[in-house]
Amino acid sequence: MPDELTLWYEEPAVDWETQALPIGNGPLGAMVFGGVATERIQFNEKTLWTGGPGHDGYDFGDWRTPRPDAVAEVRRRIDREGRVPAEDVAAVLGQPKTGFGAYQTFGDLHLDFGAPGGAGGYRRELSLSEAVARVRYTAGGVTHTREYFAANPGNVIAGRISADRGGAVSFTLRHTSPRDDKTVTAEGGRLTVRGRLADNGLVFEAQVQVIVAGGTRTDTGETITVTGADSAVFVLSAGTDYADTYPRYRGEDPHARVTAAVDAAAALGYDALRAAHVADHRALFDRVRLDLGQSAPESGPGKGETDGSAGLERGGPGRGPAGPVRSGFGGPVPTARLLRGYTGGDGPDERAVEALMFAYGRYLLIACSRENDILPANLQGVWNASTSPPWSGDYHVNINLQMNYWPAEPANLHETAVPYDRFVRALVEPGRRTARDMYGARGWVVGNETNPFGFTGVHDWPTAFWFPEAAAWTTRHLYDGYRFTGDLEYLRETAYPVIKGAAEFWLDFLHTDPHDGLLVVSPSYSPEHGDFSAGAAMSQQIVREVLESALAAAAALGVDEEFRAAAEAALGRLDPGIRIGSWGQLQEWKEDLDSRTDTHRHVSHLYALHPGDRIAAGTPEAEAAAVSLEARGDGGTGWSKAWKISFWARLLDGDRAHRMLAQQLRTSTLDNLWDTHPPFQIDGNFGATAGIAEMLVQSHRGEVHVLPALPAVWKDGSVSGLRARGDVTVDVSWRDGVAETITLRPGRTGPLTVRTSIANHCHLHDDGEGKAAPRRLRDHGGGEAASRRLRDDRGIAPRRAGDTLTWEGVAGRSYVISRW
Repeated sequence: MPDELTLWYEEPAVDWETQALPIGNGPLGAMVFGGVATERIQFNEKTLWTGGPGHDGYDFGDWRTPRPDAVAEVRRRIDREGRVPAEDVAAVLGQPKTGFGAYQTFGDLHLDFGAPGGAGGYRRELSLSEAVARVRYTAGGVTHTREYFAANPGNVIAGRISADRGGAVSFTLRHTSPRDDKTVTAEGGRLTVRGRLADNGLVFEAQVQVIVAGGTRTDTGETITVTGADSAVFVLSAGTDYADTYPRYRGEDPHARVTAAVDAAAALGYDALRAAHVADHRALFDRVRLDLGQSAPESGPGKGETDGSAGLERGGPGRGPAGPVRSGFGGPVPTARLLRGYTGGDGPDERAVEALMFAYGRYLLIACSRENDILPANLQGVWNASTSPPWSGDYHVNINLQMNYWPAEPANLHETAVPYDRFVRALVEPGRRTARDMYGARGWVVGNETNPFGFTGVHDWPTAFWFPEAAAWTTRHLYDGYRFTGDLEYLRETAYPVIKGAAEFWLDFLHTDPHDGLLVVSPSYSPEHGDFSAGAAMSQQIVREVLESALAAAAALGVDEEFRAAAEAALGRLDPGIRIGSWGQLQEWKEDLDSRTDTHRHVSHLYALHPGDRIAAGTPEAEAAAVSLEARGDGGTGWSKAWKISFWARLLDGDRAHRMLAQQLRTSTLDNLWDTHPPFQIDGNFGATAGIAEMLVQSHRGEVHVLPALPAVWKDGSVSGLRARGDVTVDVSWRDGVAETITLRPGRTGPLTVRTSIANHCHLHDDGEGKAAPRRLRDHGGGEAASRRLRDDRGIAPRRAGDTLTWEGVAGRSYVISRW
């Protein structure tokens, strides 16, 4: 029986968004429906985009004609009036999008099996541990099995169709697309789909090789037919001539590399390909394990219940043109039914949903963002069935792209952030031009959203066209990547040049507020909310952060003294962006304008609480942040609820963080566990996983805080493999809400500080490198002094101060803290 980290259903999917199951390898993604008479596999290649330089009139979002006084005009009005309606500012500073483009589906593979009559014992599943999707059912006394996976090694999607009776595998393979821009040919058992997007001339190609064991394979025009086989395998690869190089964004024709990928996979063979895929996936996925005491409830054996998630083809729940689908499966309940029964209360089935959601976020990030990707995860990861997806399936950089990567470091998936870094670096060159021509500034900039073609300017949607702070926000993950790893080469070669450029932009573009002489962002707009003003809280918090990060990075590298002096001078005059208002709230704007009844989905003014780290729990500012959160309420979009998990975790309120997790699962999660805005938007999945990690381990304030926000319902449990800043890997087990054992494995030598509630009643062991016997570090007392020491007979002297322990950690060793 599959492990607990398996999504499974008793019927085929009929709806792409809510029911089909995702597989992916980074560049490629597919959605598996599991139909009986016809299997549908919708697939994507992440660079298949309309728009960009091939589209007539594409302008990168930069003003088409000079507007030398436009920004100054808006600033003067803000200085004079305080607030300016968004529509008025958009009329002066915005312009309609031209050639922005949209992420495209590559189309659908259909495997037509014909109507088999009644089908029983149906099961459709997705193993998160293996990253393999399966379909199984029995018809006419024959058990049919299919499995599919998307392998990063070799860059292919593969499937195997088999049966427990020889000669029982027959189907016709065909391709469909909503666009009329392709040719399809079948030759030698290979289906080739090739075309050129009408919008921008982007060349695309996919190839599918069919390999049969027994029976016959026939090529007919645009289809391949398999008849009477014992089993059949297909391997698919796809690509385009996109390249992430400004300004043309074009590279080599995809034909040669797609052909090579399919040839190599076909020659390798299915079993070897699958083994390589599973090993590659598990090398990432198995780094972290979470046990919340979960177990799924049992359904009665042979009850033949359906999960109600879908009907067979179009025949309604449990029926279709091919007849009824019966499950007959006894065991844990199907995922859709498990989700519908979730309340957030006590019980192992409740924990099963939460643990599955955490693992699913890690699975999805591995599936849609890998180190050999050109592009990062977009609003829908890598999955899209449309030619005009919501928000173009683009890269919104006023939170959404950043949220996609919140779990990458703490959930031990550092490699998945490589395409994010690559994408941000690729924005620098077009962003320099935008900074110079539109803002009159050095450095680089990007606005509210962008595409794969260097769109760093503006558009004209009043509440979402202006957000030059986005560039600085995108660099936060790069600096955090350095904080997690301590990798100076990464800081020097990858992160620092990008961070410095974003900081330089603000050194030039900050405005002196005539009312108090402080430096402010103007025009400033709190994302998608209110009027334009000067010095909105989020704007100031982001700018302070990028200046401080640039300073710290330059100091670590010992470079750019003149730049550091300029940044320090600006920080000395910068408006703080953190104020407590008249009803105890954290102000969203420099003026005290917040309404107690405002429940807007964005809570942008709490940036300094999360993902930033300026607001610390227990301070007046943290109390004000809690007041703001209470006023905003627990509603909002899926991603908004996910963000609130981390807000409450940073406030060390585990029960409220868990309440937000429960709210997201109950009201913003689809049957296939995708997050919904609505519609589907994948950032909420990643935000939930990051939020759960934040409840278990925090490290943003220079120490490893273990179980900082553990909810009461997570009474007993364990987690292994989480990462903390300072290059530390953390395991912890707990009982009755209190840590039992904490294991820390530093990757670098240096001071190591751990905050834990058991600091005053624990033993500390150095387990070496797993070879030497543990050495127990005993508490020798020393009165009430906060600096009293713990020593062992080998001279290690950790210091204890309140609920913290500090000692000199040695790279490669393992330290275990055990409760008395």
